[in-house]
Formats: sequence, C-alpha cells, structure tokens
Amino acid sequence: MNTGPAGAWGGAGHRPEQDEQLNLRRFVTIWCRAIYSVTATSMTRGEFEAHLIPQARILHEALRAERFDPRPAAAVGAALVDAHCTDPEALPSILGVIDAYLVLYCPPDPDVSADEARIRCSRLQHAVAVGFSQALRERTLAEQESLSRAALGAQAEAERALAASEAKFRAVFESAAVGIGIADMDGNVLEINQAAARMFGGEGHIRRRNVQDWVHPENDPGNRGLNGELVRGERDGYHIEKAYARADGSVLWANLQVSLLRDPAGEPQYQLALLEDITERRGLLQRLRHQATHDALTGLPNRALFFERLDQALDAEGPTTRIGLCYLDLDGFKTVNDSLGHAVGDRLLVDVAERLRDCITSPDQLVARIGGDEFVALYTDPPGLTAVTDLATRILEALATPVTLEERDLRVHGSIGIVHGPVGSRGAADVLRSADITMYRAKELGGNRYEVADPDADARAITRHGLTNRLPGALERGEFFVEYQPLIGLENGAVLGAEALVRWGHPVHGVLGPDQFIPLAESTGQIVPLGRWVLEQAARQARDWHREHPGADHPPRVNVNLSPIQLHHRDLVAEISAVLDETGLPPGALCLEVTESALIGGDEDALKPLRRIADLGVAIALDDFGTGYSNLSSLRWLPLSVLKLDRAFTRGMRRHPADPVDMKIVEGIVSLAHSLDLTVTVEGVETRAQAEHLRALGCDHGQGWYYAKPGPPEALHRLSLADAG
Repeated sequence: MNTGPAGAWGGAGHRPEQDEQLNLRRFVTIWCRAIYSVTATSMTRGEFEAHLIPQARILHEALRAERFDPRPAAAVGAALVDAHCTDPEALPSILGVIDAYLVLYCPPDPDVSADEARIRCSRLQHAVAVGFSQALRERTLAEQESLSRAALGAQAEAERALAASEAKFRAVFESAAVGIGIADMDGNVLEINQAAARMFGGEGHIRRRNVQDWVHPENDPGNRGLNGELVRGERDGYHIEKAYARADGSVLWANLQVSLLRDPAGEPQYQLALLEDITERRGLLQRLRHQATHDALTGLPNRALFFERLDQALDAEGPTTRIGLCYLDLDGFKTVNDSLGHAVGDRLLVDVAERLRDCITSPDQLVARIGGDEFVALYTDPPGLTAVTDLATRILEALATPVTLEERDLRVHGSIGIVHGPVGSRGAADVLRSADITMYRAKELGGNRYEVADPDADARAITRHGLTNRLPGALERGEFFVEYQPLIGLENGAVLGAEALVRWGHPVHGVLGPDQFIPLAESTGQIVPLGRWVLEQAARQARDWHREHPGADHPPRVNVNLSPIQLHHRDLVAEISAVLDETGLPPGALCLEVTESALIGGDEDALKPLRRIADLGVAIALDDFGTGYSNLSSLRWLPLSVLKLDRAFTRGMRRHPADPVDMKIVEGIVSLAHSLDLTVTVEGVETRAQAEHLRALGCDHGQGWYYAKPGPPEALHRLSLADAG
C-alpha cells in the first residue's frame, strides 16, 4: 500500500508526474500558510503562493539531484526577500517548513538514504538562509546607496554653498538627515552636524578629536590604512562599514563614506565624512543569521552550522590535517518524554546543552544539537585520538550527575560514537554516518560509554542497513523461499512432518538464513507480511503432502515459527483461520512454534490469541525451551501441545558414554512434559549416539542434521542418515 504523500494526494489514475506536482503544490500551500502572515508583500495570498511554486521546484530539484549541490537554494532566499519577506519572524518560518515538509512531500530518488536526505535538507536550509541574508544585505546596501547619493548631493550643495554663502552652507549642513563631519588634512575634527552629534551621543564626544583616535576591536584591521591613502592622494575616497564607541560606551555601527573637499585651485583642503547609523539593521542581520544557524531551544549551533564547520574542517586545502567527532545520543530520553511530558524533556535538553558547553575547552572545539536528543562535538585538528576520547570522557562525566526537574532526580546517560582520522578522504555525510553507526554500537553494548569507529564494523552495519532497505520489496520480488527439515519419530524413525524454515535468496549476498534477516524484519514490522507468506506456503505444502498420502493415519504435519511480533498482531487468529480455510489443511496438521521468551511470564491478555488458535485445533509448540528463565509451573496453564528442547541440553550426548548431568536434566524435563500431556521434540540431533540416548530417555521426536539438513519439500521422504559425530 502506498502510504506516502503521493498516495495520499494523488488519487487513483494519476501518473507519477501528476503525483509529484500535487505533492509540490501541497508543500507550497503549507509554506504559504506559514509565512504569508509575516510578510510585507502587496501580493494577495494566491499571488504569493504562485510566487512560491518555482522556489519550491528549485528546492525539489536540488534535493533529488544525482550530484547534490545546495547552492541553487540561495536563489530561493533571495526571491523571498524580493517578495518583501523581511520580517524578523519570516526566516524561521521559511526554514521550519522546509525542515518539516520538504523531504516528506518532495522526496529524493529512492536510492538516496533517509540520513542523506535529512543532511541534504539541512544544507538546503543553510543555503536558503545564506541567500536570504545576502539579499537582505544587498537590499540594505541599495537603500544605503540611495542615502549616499542624497548625501553626495548634500556634499555638492555644501561645496556650492561654501563658495556662495556661508549661511546657506550652514542651513544644508545642519538640516542633513545623515551625519556630516569635517576634518582637516591631519584628521582633526573641525565641524559636525546635529545628526552626527546624536549618533555619537553628544557633540563633545567628537569635536576636536582626531579621526585616528577611533579604533574599535570589531573593525576589520584591513581598513586601518584607508585614511592615510586618502590623505596621500592614493585614492579619492573610500566607503566602509565601521564601528565607533558612543559616549555611553555602546557601539555605533555606521555606513561611512569619506572624500576630499578641495579649494578653488583643486587642492585638497578638508576631509568630508558622511555617516549613516546602521546599528539596528546590522543587529537584525546578525539575529537572522543566529536564528538560521542556532537551535531555538538550547541556543547551541544547529545542524546547518555544524555541517558548515565540518565542511570547512574537511577541506583538504585548508590548514587542518585531522578531525575528531563525538556523536552523542541520550539513552532513554524517549522514556522521559513519554512518562513526564515534552515540557520536562525540553528542560532536560536545555540542562544537557549547558553541560556540553562546559566540556568545550578550546576554540577548535564546537558542540551542536543536530536532532531531538542528538548532539555532536567537533574537534578540529586534535593532537591525537586520546584528545578526542578525553573529550568524550568529559561529556560522559558531565552527564553522570542527575538532573533535578520537578523534584525528581533524572539520571542522564549517553552513548557516543567517535570518528578520528585525516581530512580530505571522505565527505561530511560519510563522517556523520560512521559516527552514527558507531554510536549505535555503543548503545548495543549497554550505553553510557563511547566506542571508536571501526571500518569493518561500519561495513557490517552498512550491509545490515542495505538489507533493511531491500527487505520491504524482497517479498514482492519473489526473493524468499521455504526449506523443510524433517521431524522424526525417535521410537520408529518415521517421518512425522517437517519444520518450515524461510530463506532469502539475496541477489548480492546469496542465500541468507533467518538469523541474518528475521531480526531486521521484526524491527521494521516486515515480519507480519513475511510470516503470513511463510504460513501460506507451508500450509499449501502440507496440503500437498496429505494428497500424496490419502488415508494415512498420521499424514505429515508442518511446523511454522511464529514471531513474538506476530503474536501481538491483532489479525493473527483471523489470518490463520483464513489460511486453513483457503488451503483445506486440517488444523491438526499445523503446529505453530513460539519461543519461550514470548510466552513465559505473559499475562492473560497476551495469551488470549494463542488460546483462540489452540481452540481452532492447531498445535502450539514451546520452542527453544531451557534457553530463557522458565517458570516451570506456568507450563500447566499455557495452551501447549509440544515442548521443543533446546540443543544445549543434548551436546553432552553426542558420544558414549553421555554426560550424566545432561542425561538427568533431560530425563527430568521429559518426565515433567509427559505428566502434562506434552510431547517432547529435541532439536540439534547430530549423531547416532544422541538419537539413541534421547530414545532411551523417552523423547518423542527428533530433528537435526543426523536425519537431514533443511531442503526442498520433495526431499522430505528421501532421508540418508549422516552422522555428524
């Protein structure tokens, strides 16, 4: 079933191109709704939505490009500024919709992984923010240029006034909207107008000072020699942004244009400075830049800024030779959110962020929040791996102290994946994927620890990830098949049936056993359709065996494994009943094997489906008995027919004489099972000695390589005993 946006909005009969356009339209509608109210545009909502369509198409094409390049997205930010989306609240809304909905409604090609799609989306957001900021800056500069032209007009008028009338010059000088100052050729300030006095916080703060006295640490050192070049005649003027200290100690940022006033003979006589106060605009641009590159909740750098710094660090042409990266995921954070609420979870994240800030000890280290409870620390050019592991240790130690929230002490732990190595060998996405894989390895080892990336482990994880991605379509492509391993009566050696064992014929990795893909199927939910398919195949095969043995007292029975996930599927009983009806297989010819861990300790509600299955006449086998923490008394009320003894109990019986302890244990289990009217099947029979010991102990059925390996259904009755001992 198609559950993505195309299926939701495309409707029946639509071509993929139509679905794509509908999804693009849906994204644009959401985008327009989010940002229209915070724009100053004169367009109607419909006109504004139409203006967004080509911008959304740019983002979509960049996201799905075979060779990803985020730079075209900068034009989107510029187009939004052109549409007057210049309110301070506009940019977060613009980026928020891209972050939440772009991949959902305008997904990349299927061969792009979910992690890569999320990284591309983040980098597109960053490019949009850069384009937005640059366009806003250019718009501001254009306005400044307009003011500068007005100021130059004032300058020309002032020069004419000086030649014609001092009074007229004074009128222009004092009434000018921009700040004007006049200094001699040595830089001593001679005159300022009221606008300049207001900018600096008082006339006394400026008059009779030298222009060289205004040195501010925020100014670009490269601009310090401009005034000297002007006075020496090496340039006619200059135009820069410059910081000044006001009388109250605050900072004035001014758009400064300096030129020369000449006498009638054309000789330089004075310096004329025109100043426009841009402090507020500059602050707005800085706030917009901060909002685009920092996490709103914690204030830490966000995913976009982190990737910007990581890309810079990985630039092989730069001074950096190595990088270190610590990828942190909080252990059990979802439990906090689910049990105490998202408000408490947010406060916990804020506290964690503060602790991580304290772990940063030098400017070449950066900590960022890149996901819900995911943080990353970047170490540029560390002296060695030890320095990176020391950083990881500081992080784990910082998290060790419980966080007190709402009179509760919440213990916070984390799992960290470390990547350390030379730059230039791989891209940012590869580095983060390796760190992510390694972090999950640390989590699987118990959490509250760090692990260092290992290429072999990465390769295994990538293979597992590839299997997970291919798994959903493998059933439709016919890549699965079923083999059957005979069940033998130990008393007379008769073939009583077989266990159905699913195999995956992978086009790259060959035939894979269930231990290589069943856990993946369970974690992704694919075990439900796969298990139903195996049940259908096994039931049809058992029906064919029955037809081959008409009138037999005990026609072959088929055993099918039932995953704990399937056991909790609400339609399980109905599906089993439907399979029996469709195939015509008698219920008694089907046995479902359920692992011990799925049954022992289960409450009555959990066992209801199994009781209903038993009521149909289907046999239930307790598989791998003895591998868990069995409560033997619970066997009395479980709806069981068969006890399958794990092979661990029979390894000591492979030769004569058998291990007496194993013999006693098996003898006791068989006695208990028979007293409860349960038959006993033993797995892993590999030698004649094992078979003889188990027959002597009263076991009913055997299964293992001594009788036959799993094979095609037609081989069920062509057994050749192969003693593995």
